[in-house]
Amino acid sequence: MMRKLADKKTVKMISLVVAAVFVLGVFGMAFTQSGFTNVASAAASESAVGVVNYQLLVAQSPDMQAYRTQMQQEQETAKSDFESKSASMNDTEKQNYAKQLDERLANKQRELLEPIYKKIDQAIERIAKKKGLSVVVDRGFVVYGGVDITSEVGTSLTAK
Repeated sequence: MMRKLADKKTVKMISLVVAAVFVLGVFGMAFTQSGFTNVASAAASESAVGVVNYQLLVAQSPDMQAYRTQMQQEQETAKSDFESKSASMNDTEKQNYAKQLDERLANKQRELLEPIYKKIDQAIERIAKKKGLSVVVDRGFVVYGGVDITSEVGTSLTAK
């Protein structure tokens, strides 16, 4: 019997079992004494993920009608500018001028959409903080789960 206990494999195995029991015991005591369950539940609530349908929020934004009207006016102005100024231009000059007008329209579009996006982002942040969500992502990137706050954000945008 003593020979069997002196065998290197047996000693190694007993040492591993004793070490595992010790580590599990220490971990168990630390888990129950430190209130780890409270920390874990707090971390779970802080890591809640919210989702929104950003495209829907943009489309339903009360400011979109003003955006559409202004963009339509800009497009009509650009079209009339092109028609009046391009009459005496060759094809290359017409292409270059059309490119300039397209860039001008793209810049105007960014300029008009930026405050709309900013309002939506602020509303999302406000609702997320109110609900205790630490992250909000677009619905298009979520396969499963998350707290959908789209309707609440939309309501807060129309309420103002």
